[in-house]
Amino acid sequence: QVQLVESGGGLVQPGGSLRLSCAASGFTFSMSTMSWYRQAPGKERELVATITHSIASTNYAGSVKGRFTVSRDNAKNTVYLQMNSLRPEDTAVYYCSTYFRGNYYWGRGTQVTVSS
Repeated sequence: QVQLVESGGGLVQPGGSLRLSCAASGFTFSMSTMSWYRQAPGKERELVATITHSIASTNYAGSVKGRFTVSRDNAKNTVYLQMNSLRPEDTAVYYCSTYFRGNYYWGRGTQVTVSS
C-alpha cells in the first residue's frame, strides 16, 4: 500500500533552516508528482510546493517562493523540502502527498515550529 513518511521537523529560530524528507513506498515514485502541504492551527491546509515526475519542474506558494526548495531523489524514493529564512508564520504541520490511481495519499506530517 502507499506509504508516505515525513521527517525532519523541529523547533528552529526565525531565520533558521530545516530540511524535511518524505520517504515513499507502495507506488511508482519516479512517475509520480509529489507535493508538500502545511496546516497551521486554526487554518486550512495549503499547498506549499510541487515537483513533477518527468522533468522535475517545480511550483511554489507565493509565501515561500525564494525561501523553500523542493527536490527529489528517485533512486531513494524520497522528496525533500529545504526551508531557509524561516518565519514564525511558517509554523505548521507539514505533509507530503501524492495522487495515485484515483486517490490522494498523505503522510502523518511533521511539526515545524519557528520561534525564538
